[in-house]
Amino acid sequence: MEAYDAFEDPYAYPGTTVLKNLLGIRDQATLDAFELEISTLRAEDPLPDGEFDAAHYRNIHRHLFQDVYEWAGQYRTVRTSKGGHAFCYPEYIAAQMDGLFQHLRRGEIFIALRSDAFIFEIAQFLEQINAIHPFREGNGRVQLAFIGLIGATFNHPLDFEKLCHAEFLNAMIASFSGNLDPLIDELKMLLI
Repeated sequence: MEAYDAFEDPYAYPGTTVLKNLLGIRDQATLDAFELEISTLRAEDPLPDGEFDAAHYRNIHRHLFQDVYEWAGQYRTVRTSKGGHAFCYPEYIAAQMDGLFQHLRRGEIFIALRSDAFIFEIAQFLEQINAIHPFREGNGRVQLAFIGLIGATFNHPLDFEKLCHAEFLNAMIASFSGNLDPLIDELKMLLI
């Protein structure tokens, strides 16, 4: 797991960067392994139904991380950044999420799109949701689960077995700087 920039984090055990968790795990490597294993298992379960809105997105986070974090499904309450890039301040997360999901119009924007238009909309969504980074942890996994659900629902299924994590991460970083082309290329490779 890539570490977030350092700050006094009420989500972490005092004096550490290990996030407080339901099992009381205080070793980062052990927590990372547990979190990945349990969220992967939860992702194999049917994801929560919803209307492709902010509440649906939060419910997917809760579903994936309910066994790990007490705050699963809740927006973060601290400022955070990664690699020197600040994410949305917590006091603006709810409004930014509502605005982003209003654009999706409960998924209506995906109806009857050709593959290229679908990929472009998904890339724009990922760029914006990543900049908001609404949760303290687990943002990337929720993003993939959510776009997978969108793809399956609107006849553009995605095959995440084809995902190269390093390349996808680099594409997400490029999108944070406004360059969607690498992300679009990565998403095209996932289409079935």
